[in-house]
Amino acid sequence: MASNLKEERTLLLIKPDGVKRGLIGDVINRIEKRGLKIIALKMVAPSREEIKKNYPGTDEWLMGLGNKTLDNYEKYGLDALKEMGTTDTKKMGLKILEWLLDYMTSGPVVAIMISGLHAVDMVRKIVGNTLPNKADMGTIRGDYSVDSSTLANAEKRAIKNVVHASGNVAEAEHELNLWFKKEDIHFYKRAEEDIMF
Repeated sequence: MASNLKEERTLLLIKPDGVKRGLIGDVINRIEKRGLKIIALKMVAPSREEIKKNYPGTDEWLMGLGNKTLDNYEKYGLDALKEMGTTDTKKMGLKILEWLLDYMTSGPVVAIMISGLHAVDMVRKIVGNTLPNKADMGTIRGDYSVDSSTLANAEKRAIKNVVHASGNVAEAEHELNLWFKKEDIHFYKRAEEDIMF
């Protein structure tokens, strides 16, 4: 069991804005400095169908997107009906999903399989909050993303937040199976593994 804890896997995608801004090296550097291992890596230009499979797309997930949007509009005193044309959270979620697909197919992405102790939680901590205005300085999104969900919604587009990271172990397993084949994965021991844990 102990060795499995050291080998938890997760997915990190460097989104088109991160690739276009030349942030690939810095993202990889932050992952490796944390003591996590990159065991698979590739650059791809996904189709809409391929990238759509990366997201749950369930009613619950779509309504979650819509609820976050409604909360954001309320916080900033904006009229969701006027801005989005609806206050139905599922319909809002479907619009946001379409913007997300547009964004994620606007250029190449870098897919990274990461392995290590509590890899899912560690990577989430490194990347920071999904919403750039809530991401702490020192995180990837806090340091490199200045976008706002309010501005993104007003411009009818997804939030440009540099990276995607799996939210939990089950999500990571699903996403990793979409992006990588068995032959893409490489196993090795980092020199400092015996020292770190």
